[in-house]
Amino acid sequence: MAWQIQCTASPPLLPSFPPFTLKSTSSISLPLPLPPTRSSRFRSTHAPSPRPIAASFSAVESTTSTDGLGNSKTPLLEVKGLTAVIAETKQEILKGVDLVVHHGEIHAIMGKNGSGKSTFSKVLVGHPDYEVTGGDVVFKGENLLDMEPEERSLAGLFMSFQSPVEIPGVNNIDFLHMAYNARRKKLGEPELGPLEFYAYIYPKLDLVNMKTDFLNRNVNEGFSGGERKRNEILQLAVLGADLAILDEIDSGLDVDALRDVAKAVNGLLTPTNSVLMITHYRRLLEVIKPTFIHIMENGRIIKTGDSSLAEVLEEKGYTAISAA
Repeated sequence: MAWQIQCTASPPLLPSFPPFTLKSTSSISLPLPLPPTRSSRFRSTHAPSPRPIAASFSAVESTTSTDGLGNSKTPLLEVKGLTAVIAETKQEILKGVDLVVHHGEIHAIMGKNGSGKSTFSKVLVGHPDYEVTGGDVVFKGENLLDMEPEERSLAGLFMSFQSPVEIPGVNNIDFLHMAYNARRKKLGEPELGPLEFYAYIYPKLDLVNMKTDFLNRNVNEGFSGGERKRNEILQLAVLGADLAILDEIDSGLDVDALRDVAKAVNGLLTPTNSVLMITHYRRLLEVIKPTFIHIMENGRIIKTGDSSLAEVLEEKGYTAISAA
């Protein structure tokens, strides 16, 4: 994915925001303005149905459910029968994924390497390395597969990558300022000026235990693993996404960094937003308590349960789950 952005903001009382041109070939799930042309690489090979989107809900089981107290819950994300291949080789990775995430829930996906966990997350945000070949994905009542990656982000989808990319020459506050204003514009809200945005972002630094000088550093350039993960969560805190996809957010973190990241994620949870996190380790689930744990194998979710599933995995391994 190629995109280009111009920024010339320069607040008088803060570190200068120099003009810059940003180019990248990576897919970043932030609401950055992209050219109006629609690249076919992002399009699903699964032709969208001509039916109204409301009609497509019938393809996903149980669009509403109850919380055990008789209260109706509306899904935030519904995935039904999702299949996908690697765009270049056409190798099938996802072989029929089914998942429903309601508002306010935390879902954890676990599984052996190569089971399709990261592919699933990248397909949801529209990564160009993958092509959807079948199934339905509905996000906030809209067909997610019809949206370009930037449209998915502006709609409230956020992804934290395992290895966040460096963006030389672009400091954090410029990057976040543009991303945040793009989101506000999508919501029909007025954009914030540099001073207003600084007042908005400053309290969020404490949430992720970051110092103010991080704002003047180039995005992820020279950052340690823990700093990169903190920076990802800062982006999440600024953008206020409805669904945060955290792909191995605990990877490479020491105990202190994991605690800081988990505290920040827990601090961002509300009854209306949700988290979908991918992990190999039970230690993350001990600090960010999941509502459900899903076990993925061979491109499908084969079992769903509560936190006790993680205990079974730790004691007996994935063989016990596959044989169950």
